[in-house]
Amino acid sequence: MYTVISILIIIINIIFIIAAVFFERKKPVHALSWVLTLSLLPVAGFVLYLIFGRAYHIKKKKFLINCDKSRKYCRELHKTLDFAIYDESKFDEKFDLETKQIIKLNVNSSQSTYTNDNKVTVFTSAEEKYRQLLEDIYSARSSIHILYFIIQNDNIGKKIIGALAQKAKEGLEIRVLFDHGSKLLAPLKIYKPIIDNGGEVLCFLSNTISNYLRANFRNHRKVAVIDGKIGYIGGINIGDEYLGLNKKISPWRDTHLKITGSSVHSLQLKFFEDWLYASKKDIYFEDTEKYFMPVNQLDKGGIGIQIVSSGPDTRNEEIKRCMLKLVNSAKKKIFIQTPYFVPDSSFLESIQNAALSGVEVIIQIPAVPDKPYVYKATMSFVADVIDYGIKVYLYQGFLHSKMLVIDDSCCSIGTANIDIRSFSLNFEINAFMYGKEISQRCAEIFKEDLNSCTLLTREKYQSRSIFQKIQESIFRLLSPIL
Repeated sequence: MYTVISILIIIINIIFIIAAVFFERKKPVHALSWVLTLSLLPVAGFVLYLIFGRAYHIKKKKFLINCDKSRKYCRELHKTLDFAIYDESKFDEKFDLETKQIIKLNVNSSQSTYTNDNKVTVFTSAEEKYRQLLEDIYSARSSIHILYFIIQNDNIGKKIIGALAQKAKEGLEIRVLFDHGSKLLAPLKIYKPIIDNGGEVLCFLSNTISNYLRANFRNHRKVAVIDGKIGYIGGINIGDEYLGLNKKISPWRDTHLKITGSSVHSLQLKFFEDWLYASKKDIYFEDTEKYFMPVNQLDKGGIGIQIVSSGPDTRNEEIKRCMLKLVNSAKKKIFIQTPYFVPDSSFLESIQNAALSGVEVIIQIPAVPDKPYVYKATMSFVADVIDYGIKVYLYQGFLHSKMLVIDDSCCSIGTANIDIRSFSLNFEINAFMYGKEISQRCAEIFKEDLNSCTLLTREKYQSRSIFQKIQESIFRLLSPIL
């Protein structure tokens, strides 16, 4: 009996190994990762591959098919709102050719509208962000749309849910969308006050067997749109740990944006795309101003922004493409903040080339990890950058900020980490911002954070134990599926 089972397991493993090699032929590193997993973990390996591997090539196609309706719907809405996706008359006269090409890349790859009338507040702590978000929620008059990767059942989670329930009771339109993984962190009953008062709450993926086979596709986006005129985007989810209350991973350092201006309309469109997918229901815009409020003079600024999203519902890894274009355009400096540094070969080679070309490249990563296995993979990549003259600094706490600054021309803040998961698997969204003012502001934040960092020298890095190096090597091989 046991012999038959063993033979069956071996046969199934061989089938999956062949499948991994065949279906990942365009990405040999991914194939190698699955071959190793299937070989080292004969039973668990093929279960993992069934959930996280081949099933996703099929499911991604389904995401693309199911999102076609949303894309067409939003294109029609663009026409209704008279959005000019690409208008060079809105460009700052100081924009160089590279900046114009970056904007055009985003227009062509992801239909990302460029707007130049935005005002941006940069939050560097969750306390600031939550205080302002709650104030804006309580001041809302018509609609509040919330999309978060994580909503915790804790003090701040209850405060925000309570505020949303109160506004629903007042008759406002409340929509809350959360990632399916959030159900493991907070029971669905926490949303009952919102639902009981007329609000709508949806999980991005419903409870079906096919969706459980899509568990590897996470909606990592963090977006709030209030009255169609105030938008939030960045790295801060809803939970007490983001306030640094978890002593194991504190102090917590993060970055989030509050935006007013025409780019809020783009955030609203992105929210509706995800809502349409989750609800399978059309939204009728009898009064477009309810969701796309005309920008009044007080809310206007002078910052150029494109909102770019990527994920299983797109084909081109749009956020990564824009980041590569940004890096390749750098002339003086590249500043990177990321909690996880597990880049693919294209991104790694681009920053190596920049450093070899004389561009100053500095990366900040946390000294205190929240996911030890991903951190081990992160540390394995350090050798690939410091050998090229790239400086790596360890933030003395947990750094969750996702920020990229290029010279004094462009910067990006959003939800995407510098890792393969964010580039290829997760639903992500970033604000790409253009111009000297916002780029210098973000560069100053980066430099200020250096005061809380220590330089990871070559000597210190090479002093790691043999056991640690072996662990890092193993997790590096598994990096495409972490």
